[in-house]
Amino acid sequence: MFISVIIPTYNEERYIYRLVEFILHHGKAIVTEVIVVDGQSTDMTVLEAQKAGAITLIAPHRSRAAQMNLGAKHSTGDVLFFVHADIKLVNSFVQDIQESIQSGYVAGCYRYQFDSTRTILKVNAYFTRFNGIMCRGGDQTLFIKKDIFNKLGGFDETFVIMEDYQLIQKVQKGYPFKIVPKSILVSARKYSNNSWLRVQLANLTIFFLYFLNHPPEKMAALYKRMLN
Repeated sequence: MFISVIIPTYNEERYIYRLVEFILHHGKAIVTEVIVVDGQSTDMTVLEAQKAGAITLIAPHRSRAAQMNLGAKHSTGDVLFFVHADIKLVNSFVQDIQESIQSGYVAGCYRYQFDSTRTILKVNAYFTRFNGIMCRGGDQTLFIKKDIFNKLGGFDETFVIMEDYQLIQKVQKGYPFKIVPKSILVSARKYSNNSWLRVQLANLTIFFLYFLNHPPEKMAALYKRMLN
């Protein structure tokens, strides 16, 4: 089994070198490549990714779904591991994915904790151990067998927001989904410019509209207006 790690980026020069270096160091011979798919950053993200040893692709436009699909299209591994640039993985991620796949799971993710000591964010993180769709999110990473990813049509590129939830729901309708009982570290930067209550209100609003099949473009525009 070989793993292709795919990282969609936009102006992530602060984080990308550290993440790529970490993945290649701990990936041993199982991670066949780290593919950074950039959404036309205006900083040094691409150069930093290349310096760390990643394969870089430039997407025609900024869209996480389109960027991740492009990375999957160019991947050679039989398991895809989608990771956000600003997280810190556990050292055992290769073993965790191998064990999950060998146990019969076709896809899965990690729990998470924030890089913050705020108690209220620890409460948020606690709920990522549960299997409900509202407890998921792209920050938790997503690994999935490539043949299943292709069978399900990959990420729906009409979803400019909530693309990860939409794919996970398709997986869970027909396949076992694993929540690895370990926590990765995710950035709390979203809460730097917004109060906890504002972020929760924005998240709940978007979930409500998502379940009402509201147009993704309108959801994305609303989410952007609600958060600084």
